[in-house]
Amino acid sequence: MSAMFADRSEAGRRLARTLASMKLIDPVVLALPRGGVPVAAEVAAVLHAPLDLLLVRKIGAPGQRELAVAAVAEGAGNGLVLDAETMEVTGATRAYVEREAIGERAEIARRRALYLGGRAPAPIEGRAAVVVDDGIATGTTVRAALQVLRRRHPARLVLAVPVAPPRVVADLRPLVDDLVCLEQPAAFYAVGVHYADFHQVSDEEVIAVLARMARAVKGHAR
Repeated sequence: MSAMFADRSEAGRRLARTLASMKLIDPVVLALPRGGVPVAAEVAAVLHAPLDLLLVRKIGAPGQRELAVAAVAEGAGNGLVLDAETMEVTGATRAYVEREAIGERAEIARRRALYLGGRAPAPIEGRAAVVVDDGIATGTTVRAALQVLRRRHPARLVLAVPVAPPRVVADLRPLVDDLVCLEQPAAFYAVGVHYADFHQVSDEEVIAVLARMARAVKGHAR
């Protein structure tokens, strides 16, 4: 299988071209870290929009940590979204998910402090909120992010990703006003196989990208 994208930056530039044609009013770009940050930075640069994070943590099944049974997102309400079917198959109970969510909420708080250095979250209400990731596999974490973000009352909610399975795209489309997905391969194995370079994005890379984009926004404001 040949890669569809050279790396996350190239995927972001391709996404940005499509999003720029949509003439979004007062956009703010929200990256799902860590992999979504380099993609979202390219989008934010083209849209001349601030870049912020939308922090979501997956809750893995008992004994199968990579298999998501739920996800928790920062924001209004408890931000918890359950995958009832996967919970039933894996034997994960609501009590198990709630216990795991405590630690994941603490990790969300730690990451916001680490990545953004005390910078306040970007205001969302009344704006075009563009959620960006480097790809979607199951959609559980993205679903949590979108449901929590909707409670912050954006004027327009847009999900933009380079690649995702067609079934997941169809499932997520009702949650947003617009959905941009550049590639929807019928044979979908993992997000990473669609990139030539899919290195693990480090905390340091996330911090550097966010700091650079924050400086750029300040520069435009002068």
